[in-house]
Amino acid sequence: MPRAFTPKVITANALLEGDAIWFTENNEWSRDIADAELITDETHADLRLIEAQAFADQIAGAYLADAKQTENGPAPTHFREEFRTRGPSNYHHGKQAEA
Repeated sequence: MPRAFTPKVITANALLEGDAIWFTENNEWSRDIADAELITDETHADLRLIEAQAFADQIAGAYLADAKQTENGPAPTHFREEFRTRGPSNYHHGKQAEA
């Protein structure tokens, strides 16, 4: 039995900077997930993903990510997406700090 559709946002990486970005209702990319369009319909999500992928000159790797509505806008429901909202992890940590 197929899984029920859960709300999604469209995310990708900015092509030049590598930052995590989110697709808005206005067909723009934002570096703040709170600006993202929260999509609650599976068919609409599929269509919006196709529209987002048309920005191939600006983005890399667009995909649908699980999200939920909060009083501050959409928020991630998975730790991977939560991590991506914090920006690039280009500081030394873990094994990098030992080098």
